[in-house]
Amino acid sequence: MHSLIKGQKAKVQDIIGSEVFEVGVFINASMTIDITCFGLDEKKQLSDDRYMIFYNQMSSPEKSIEMTENNQNKGTFKVNLKMLPSTIKSLVFTATIDGEQKMSDIVSGDFYISVNGQKTVSYQFSNNDFKNERAVIISEIYFKDVWRIGVVGDGFDGGLSALLKHFGGMEADEQPTSQNTASEQQSINSTGQAVNLEKRIRLEKKMEEKAPQILSLAKKATISLQKAGLENHTAKVALCLDISASMSSLYKSGKIQDFAERILALGCKFDDDGSIDIFLFGANAHDAGALSIDNFNGYIRSITNRYPLEGGTYYGKAMKIIREFYFPNSINRNITKAKCPVYVMFVTDGSTFDEGVTRANLQDSSYQAIFWQFMAIGKSSKDINKKGRGFFRNLGASDFRFLEELDNLQGRLIDNANFFSVEDPSNISDEELYDLLMTEYPTWLKQASNNGLI
Repeated sequence: MHSLIKGQKAKVQDIIGSEVFEVGVFINASMTIDITCFGLDEKKQLSDDRYMIFYNQMSSPEKSIEMTENNQNKGTFKVNLKMLPSTIKSLVFTATIDGEQKMSDIVSGDFYISVNGQKTVSYQFSNNDFKNERAVIISEIYFKDVWRIGVVGDGFDGGLSALLKHFGGMEADEQPTSQNTASEQQSINSTGQAVNLEKRIRLEKKMEEKAPQILSLAKKATISLQKAGLENHTAKVALCLDISASMSSLYKSGKIQDFAERILALGCKFDDDGSIDIFLFGANAHDAGALSIDNFNGYIRSITNRYPLEGGTYYGKAMKIIREFYFPNSINRNITKAKCPVYVMFVTDGSTFDEGVTRANLQDSSYQAIFWQFMAIGKSSKDINKKGRGFFRNLGASDFRFLEELDNLQGRLIDNANFFSVEDPSNISDEELYDLLMTEYPTWLKQASNNGLI
C-alpha cells in the first residue's frame, strides 16, 4: 500500500493499477462533517451540478461516480474513470463542517483508495494539519495526459460557501449583469450557476431531517425536471387554490393537503428557500402566505379555518393579486424583465364568473415572466385518463370549455398557459403529475427568454 503525504502527486496507474476503484474518507470528530466529491471541468469549475456527489445526490447520471456509504463522518465512493464523460477532468474529494467548529477541532482523518476490497493508497491527517478551515480539499484525481492523484490538504475558513465559490458557484446576491443578453441569462439559469448551491444543499439536509416525505417527492420531481433539461432551473412557485364551496369534500378528505405537498416539493427543487406562495380564490381572492417545510403539516386545515369556503368562483381576481404580488410596478402590455420566472399552479373544480377579466389578465401577463398551469378537478376533453370516446365521454364531462379556450387564447405575446384535468388528484401518480407539469413550461421558458421576459 502506498502512503501519501501532503503535496505528493503520482500517476493513478502507477499506484492503483485500475480505472475502477473505491475512494473513502473518514474523519474522527465530534461535529457533523459532510464528505463530497466534485466532478469538475478542465477549468476546475463545477459546470454541471449533477457531478456534485453528496448525501442527497448519490450518483452521477451515468453512475461513473457513486456514493456507496454516507454515515458517521464517513463517505465512500465508487469511481469508474472509463465511464466519466470527457467534460469531467477532475474529481475533488472534500470535507465540510456543518456548523461553526473548525477542522483544527477534529481528532484525525483518513483518505484511502482500494481496489477489489484491498487498500492501495492511504493518506492520514490530524487536527495539527489545520487551523481555522471549515472546508477542506483532501485529495484530487485529475487528468493531465494521464489520470493522476494529488494530496491537497488545504481549505477555506469560509466553509462551504467559500468552497463552492472556488468551484465557480455564485452567491445568492450575485446576479448576471445588465450586459448579459436574455439568452445568456437563460443559459446561466439552465446550468445552475445563478443558484446558491450552499442554500440548496442546506435545504436538502433540512428536508432530510424535518420533512423526509417532501424530500422523497422532490426526488421524483427531479426525474421529470431532468427529462425537461431543467434540473438546475430556478423559479418561484405559487399554488393558487379554489376555495369555492364545491371543493369542500376535497379539502376534508386531505386530498388538497396531499396535492399541496407535491407542489411544495417542486418548489423546493426550483428554489432554495423551502417554501411556495399560496393564493386562494372563491368570491374573493386572498394572499394566504407561504407553505414551507416548517409548517406544511396540517397547513391546508389551518388556512381553511382562516379562510372559510366561499360561494362563487372568480379566476380573474386571483390572477390579479398574483401578478401584483410578483410584479407590483409593471404596466400592462409592457415587457417586464424578471430575475427569475414564476410558475403558478392554478387548481379549480368549476368555471369562473369573470371570464372577461380572466382573459384580460392572461393576455396582459403574457408580457410578464409568469407561467400559468391550470388544473381542473373533473372530466374534460383534456382529462389525463382519456377514458371513453365521443358523445358518451363528453356526456359525463364537466364544463371546462373556458379553461380549454384559455389554453389557446389569442392576443398574447407568447403562449403562457397550459391546461389538463383530473377526476381525482389522488389518482394520479407523483411521477405522472411532475411530467404533466413540465409539458409546456420548458417551451414557454425559451419563448420568454427570446422575448426578453427573463
